[in-house]
Amino acid sequence: MPISQTLKDYLDREYAHYDVLPHPEAFRAAAVAQTLHTPEKEMAKVVILKVNERFVMTVLPASWQVDLHRLKTVFAAHQVRLATEDELKDLFPDCELGAMPPFGVLYGLPVYVDHSLTEDKEIVFEAGTHSEAIRMRYADFAALVFPVVAEFHRSPSEVW
Repeated sequence: MPISQTLKDYLDREYAHYDVLPHPEAFRAAAVAQTLHTPEKEMAKVVILKVNERFVMTVLPASWQVDLHRLKTVFAAHQVRLATEDELKDLFPDCELGAMPPFGVLYGLPVYVDHSLTEDKEIVFEAGTHSEAIRMRYADFAALVFPVVAEFHRSPSEVW
């Protein structure tokens, strides 16, 4: 499956500078980072949450996890959970399951980016398929998405 047409049309219409990076099929952001020889810290993964009654897109480094307890504070919400696969299919009909790009603006979702991703010049992310990714400058991504920047990650070294 090629790059999401919705995403491609949007990036081209906005004259965004980006590179499409074909790669062997991979189903985890960390595996994509490895095949593309990209630091996991620059490889962004998307995690969709249900916050009370609405869906929210979070974006963080590939090997890190969302901290649901922290996010309850960020969202000032009592209920924060991961979206189900069925919910993802409905939200991202033009994407392979689990390969949605971090462009919530295309799907009516607010985007929250973990602060750690703002520290790098570039960001790499899945492009709606498990065999193509996109690399672009973080500043360009932020100018297109207008994400809320917060700290909500749990790094692999953090122990509960």
